[in-house]
Amino acid sequence: MAQGLCRGVRCWIVTALQASETAFGFRAKRWPMTRVEIKTKDGSCPSYVYRPAGSGPWPAVLVFMDGIGIRPAMLELGERLASHGYFVLLPDLFYRSGPYEPMNPHTLFSDPEQRKVLMEKFFAFATQANIMSDTGAFLDYLAAEPDVKPGGVGVTGYCMGGLMSLTAAGTYPDRIAVCASYHGGRLATDAPTSPHLLAPQIKARVYIGGAIEDQSFPDDMKARLEEALSNAGVEHQIETYPAKHGWVFRDTPVYDAEAAERHWQTLLVLLDETLRA
Repeated sequence: MAQGLCRGVRCWIVTALQASETAFGFRAKRWPMTRVEIKTKDGSCPSYVYRPAGSGPWPAVLVFMDGIGIRPAMLELGERLASHGYFVLLPDLFYRSGPYEPMNPHTLFSDPEQRKVLMEKFFAFATQANIMSDTGAFLDYLAAEPDVKPGGVGVTGYCMGGLMSLTAAGTYPDRIAVCASYHGGRLATDAPTSPHLLAPQIKARVYIGGAIEDQSFPDDMKARLEEALSNAGVEHQIETYPAKHGWVFRDTPVYDAEAAERHWQTLLVLLDETLRA
C-alpha cells in the first residue's frame, strides 16, 4: 500500500513544486519536503514534512487537509508555510482508505458517483474520533522532532480540516497554542461531537474564517460559535469572507485569489504573534 501511494505522490509533488514557483514566486526546492510514515492505532499515516531554509528549531504547524485530499494544491500550502519559517506537518487524513489518485475538484462534488465514492470510501473513515486519535500521534511526532521548537504548536485546517482543527484545539488544549479554521463547516451544531462544545477546554488563540456563501456555516451557526467561544473566555476572531466555501485552493472552481491572499495574511499574523512571541 505504501509503495503504491508513494509512486503516485511523487508525480504530484513534482507538479506541486513547479506550480508553487509560478504561483508564489519562490524557489520551492529551498524548502524540501520529506515523506514520513506516522504510526497510529489504525496503521501508518503518510505525512509530508516541510522544513524552512537554515537551522532550526522552528515553530511547528500541523495542517489538516480539506475534503479533496492530498494533491499539488494542498502540498503547496505546506511549502508556503515553510517559506515563512515554520516546520510543517501535513498528514494524509484519508490513509485508512488506501492509496488514491488526486481527485478532481471540478467534478468531485457535482458528479453523483464521485461524491458517493468520496462519502463512502473516504469520509466514512475520516471521522472526528479517528482523526483526533491520529492527532495525538501527529503531536507526538512533532514533540520528538529536534527541528521543532519546544512548546505549543499551531494548527490550521480547511473545509473538513477546519472542523478538525477546532476540535483538536479542544481535545489537546495543553499542546495547541493557536488554531485556525478556513471555510470549515459544522462548527456549531446540535451533534454531541460539535466542536463548539469543546470551547471551555480550549486554551489556544482561535481564528475562524468562514465564507458568506456556505451552507455548512450559516449566520446562525456563526452566532452560536461566537457565543460559545465568548462565554468560555477564548481569545478569538470570527470573520466571513465575500467568497464561496472552499475559496483558498487554486484548483477548485470556487477559488478566489483575493480572499486566498487575505487567508494568508490572517494566518501568518496569527501564527507569528502567537508562536514567535
